[in-house]
Amino acid sequence: MAKAMTEEKLLKERQRLEAMKEYEYTYAACPYICGIDEAGRGPLSGPVAAAAVILPKDCEILFLNDSKKLSEKKRELLFEEIKEKAVSYGIGIVSPARIDEINILQATYEAMRTAVSQLKVTPDILLNDAVTIPGIEIMQVPIVKGDAKSISIAAASILAKVTRDHMMAEYDAIYPEYGFAKHKGYGTAAHIQAIKEYGPCPIHRKSFIKNFV
Repeated sequence: MAKAMTEEKLLKERQRLEAMKEYEYTYAACPYICGIDEAGRGPLSGPVAAAAVILPKDCEILFLNDSKKLSEKKRELLFEEIKEKAVSYGIGIVSPARIDEINILQATYEAMRTAVSQLKVTPDILLNDAVTIPGIEIMQVPIVKGDAKSISIAAASILAKVTRDHMMAEYDAIYPEYGFAKHKGYGTAAHIQAIKEYGPCPIHRKSFIKNFV
């Protein structure tokens, strides 16, 4: 990263990353370990995004962490570094209309399956953030709070989050009255007030906003 680090801070950061490789070491016999996570299950608008990431065995990406624990600036930098260093990655997007059609959990699974299908190599194991994905024959390990316990899942959480944030910024330009760039579609007071004032727009999840309109 841009700022120089003292040797002590660098050592601590590497120790933290080592601790996040517990599952990667547990399944080290697998040539391709894939981390999977999603972003956007809770918002009132916009798609749900999922990412699948296979990192090299010797990969070091400083400051890799659960996307929610990182600043937007750091996420953006890591987003580029992950894509550059990954053996392969895939991203799946499921629309608000599809979420309304099949429900958010099934839409999340669909996004995750799409992300896995985009990988250029077939993973030997999937490390998932808290879920087991139906319809996938690859061995899966669901890990509660996995984005803070596995570097592979953390990398996926960043790709999913930043991809979705970019989409919401683009939607903000189309529907500026809702403030999507600021709250990313989550149910903030300002967002709910905008829905009441302007009504829903095409990217609102009808099944999520029925109590507000």
